[in-house]
Amino acid sequence: MKIICVGRNYAAHIEELANEKPTDPVLFLKPDTAILLKKNPFLIPDFSSQVHHEVEVLVKIKKIGKHIDRKFAPGYYDEIGLGIDFTARDLQQQLKEKGLPWEKAKAFDGAAVVGNFIPKKELGDVDNIPFRLEKNGEIVQEATTQLMLWKIDELIEYVSKYFTLKIGDIIFTGTPAGVGAVAPNDVLEGFLENRPMFSIKVK
Repeated sequence: MKIICVGRNYAAHIEELANEKPTDPVLFLKPDTAILLKKNPFLIPDFSSQVHHEVEVLVKIKKIGKHIDRKFAPGYYDEIGLGIDFTARDLQQQLKEKGLPWEKAKAFDGAAVVGNFIPKKELGDVDNIPFRLEKNGEIVQEATTQLMLWKIDELIEYVSKYFTLKIGDIIFTGTPAGVGAVAPNDVLEGFLENRPMFSIKVK
């Protein structure tokens, strides 16, 4: 399986990082080794002093597809989840300034939290799903998928132009505003429609 991540998919997040609004979805990959193992804490890596949390709605692909038309995209997923794209922001900035790829800042071991998944049919309109991230009991990120620049079915169409989607692949659909640094002993809890999806301890 592979993890396909979408960057800059929420306008407010683009503004908070002073990035340029893209004309097409920004895509990058994480290897399966980036997935944080269940029940494990997130360990802040020694090569960064500024790791940010980025909560994201996840889509799990259920069948193989290539060049998928948007109208057929709903047939390629049955489950929606929630996760975190951890980002070594200081390292990412250094790489961006040099025009280098982001992988060291985005795809390191443990950088992808994959929480629980919920059947799509239980969520109603996938283009208007509320979700949030709480840090130590306080809401730090909160949004709805309605705020996405590119909605889920549009992303599946776009991603499948470049990458064959396979069973078990996960799409991270982008993060809303409110990203921030994590510190040892933080507890990060994610909610999709008020349903608890993950709880992560930071060390």
